Amino acid sequence: MKTIAIKGSARTETGKKATRELRKQGLVPCNLYGELRGENGLPKAISFSVAVEELRKLIYTPEIYTVLLNIDGQECKAVMREAQFHPVKDNVLHVDFYQITDEKPIVMEVPIRLNGLAEGVKAGGKLAAGVRKLKVKAVHTAIPERLDIDVTKLELGKTIKVAELNFEGLELVTSPSVVVCQVKMTRNARSAAAATEE
Repeated sequence: MKTIAIKGSARTETGKKATRELRKQGLVPCNLYGELRGENGLPKAISFSVAVEELRKLIYTPEIYTVLLNIDGQECKAVMREAQFHPVKDNVLHVDFYQITDEKPIVMEVPIRLNGLAEGVKAGGKLAAGVRKLKVKAVHTAIPERLDIDVTKLELGKTIKVAELNFEGLELVTSPSVVVCQVKMTRNARSAAAATEE
């Protein structure tokens, strides 16, 4: 995974009024979850804010990143867990981060890339991706920027499901029955098949 550095400032006020004020200043309220524990031993979130500009490269991209988070001088590694957007304006309202270590496995969505010219496409079919990303579980240092999938042997009308995939050092968390890609029958391919039968 690529790495990106983001600076934030701790926030003590977390109500609706406080978050509205932050957004007026071009800041996005964020939470960091993970290793920190409260007095009762339960997970405790760190509330902080980040300038919108700092988040653009992280959010508006298909790439995945390890985030070097600096909150008032306190540094840690994290990954973005979730981003909330305004339903109309599409601007970022809130971001959740999850603290990571080099030893503890995490679950992340990784983009897929379909490689090769499928046999079914040569026969007149059309290659269609069923998903853009797959969920994997591994230590963050083992998670690649993308998952390469070879489709050269995929025939007309056939599919590749998650159950058929295997990546070294990664556990696939997405359901085994999910269709990753398929070669769909086109009108031309149907005509060619019918002509062959005749």
